[in-house]
Amino acid sequence: MPQQLFSLLLLAALLQGCPSKGQTLSDGGGAAKSERMTIVVTTAMVGDLVRHVAGEHADVLGLMGEGVDPHLFRPTANDVGHMMTADLIFYSGLMLEGAMEQAFKNAANNGKQVSAVTSELPKDYLSFPEEFQGHPDPHVWNDPAAWHLCLDHIVDVLSKAKPQLSEEFRANAVAYREEIKQVDAYVKKIIATIPEEQRYLVTAHDAFAYFGRANGIEVKSVQGITTESESGVQDINNLVAFLVEKKIPAIFIEATVNEANMRAVMEGAGQKGWQVRIGGTLYSDSMGQAGTYEGTYIGMIDHNATTVTRALGGTAPEKGMLGKLDKK
Repeated sequence: MPQQLFSLLLLAALLQGCPSKGQTLSDGGGAAKSERMTIVVTTAMVGDLVRHVAGEHADVLGLMGEGVDPHLFRPTANDVGHMMTADLIFYSGLMLEGAMEQAFKNAANNGKQVSAVTSELPKDYLSFPEEFQGHPDPHVWNDPAAWHLCLDHIVDVLSKAKPQLSEEFRANAVAYREEIKQVDAYVKKIIATIPEEQRYLVTAHDAFAYFGRANGIEVKSVQGITTESESGVQDINNLVAFLVEKKIPAIFIEATVNEANMRAVMEGAGQKGWQVRIGGTLYSDSMGQAGTYEGTYIGMIDHNATTVTRALGGTAPEKGMLGKLDKK
């Protein structure tokens, strides 16, 4: 985003002064309004971490609502305005929000604290797929063991902003880390019940590599890591052949990705004599609806793992780890 355009967007946002579609505001609650920070976040997954660490000391504004694809998201004039009036800005990083890179730079150049929550993840943990031209796979939240490591960076940034609250921020992170570890243990336990010959997760785009690596399930997809990549007829044909060969019972659509390619894959398999079904919808690049269990990070991971396990012949409670999944 050129600097001149950025300035025009900022001016328009300040004149309009209303939130854009898909944004959600989290009121911290007990602390006096004047004492709370205003924090802007990109994805719901980032917002979940920040809210748990900041607690009552921040109002957290999310730019990307349910079903928004972060690979393609471009900030509106209102979004730019919110970024420029925030105390802190957090984003996921690793080029997930590729279309926002210039907006982040412009905000930083205007004196804003802009932080990627993944910036301190160990490099040897990250995956660097060949097709991503030397950049790491950004979908690290799909492995809870990696995602909870991002809490440390958030604690550091918040503690620099509010040193007097550093111990509280740290305690909040410790408590939430334990919750994430619990869902991680649940995921590993139920995925292991899927018959080994059916342990294949087939989705629209390659968002689950970290999930697969952490839980011993092979991941296949039509598109690459980013939804900006285009899938072709041969990609679909290759996946159809794989499904038929391995006799995989179910494939999965994603909440943020058009399901047309997966429907084509399912029809292609049927034409070759193998009936594969849609095993459910997974949350890959966004969480569920705000205010629901699936709209939390724990609920998102619980939903995905439980859905995959049950569709592929494993054993998992119908309503998930805590009995909270919406299975209407």
